[in-house]
Amino acid sequence: GDAIPSQRQLAEQFNVSRASLREALLTLETLGLVKTEPGRGTFVTAGRPDPAAALKWRYSDSHSMQDVFETRHMLEGRIVLAAAKAIDAAALADLVDATDEMERCWEAGDLLANVEADLRFHRTIAASCPNRMLQSVYETVQDLLTETQRQPIPRTNPTRMRASVAEHREIIAALSRQDGPAACEAMRRHIANTAACADIILDM
Repeated sequence: GDAIPSQRQLAEQFNVSRASLREALLTLETLGLVKTEPGRGTFVTAGRPDPAAALKWRYSDSHSMQDVFETRHMLEGRIVLAAAKAIDAAALADLVDATDEMERCWEAGDLLANVEADLRFHRTIAASCPNRMLQSVYETVQDLLTETQRQPIPRTNPTRMRASVAEHREIIAALSRQDGPAACEAMRRHIANTAACADIILDM
């Protein structure tokens, strides 16, 4: 029930950017650990992830979750297809590190850091795409896309998380071979499986 400090205070306290802090607060809210009340502030909830939070879609007034998952499925598939020919060793190493971090944080029960590592994985691929227009489109709709990464977490079980990590590694393997079609297929399968955790069915 306690109110948390303002974003400005928290950003100064933890020496992080306001953008990074906003990402963390959005993840905590999606997990049901904090609740924002317009005009009043942000408050701590029960102190543990709330599976019911996964049923709430933040952007329901503008875009359905189905539409956003479909867009992500199409866009990230095309982005990784293009990135396969341009990605460098540093980006590949970052993908491996993000996936390892995602796995470690899940095992440690740190869901916030788990989501942050997942976001880093997908953003690294987008940043490696040589098509600047695709990059720009991704950045424009990034808030919507990343919410589909947060949304299923409260209802994700250990079996699905192990599968998700394995799917990340399949994408990395395809990228390391510069095999665009395989990377595209692996990415679309990964997103379809993630969507299924939120009860969204995508056509492959």
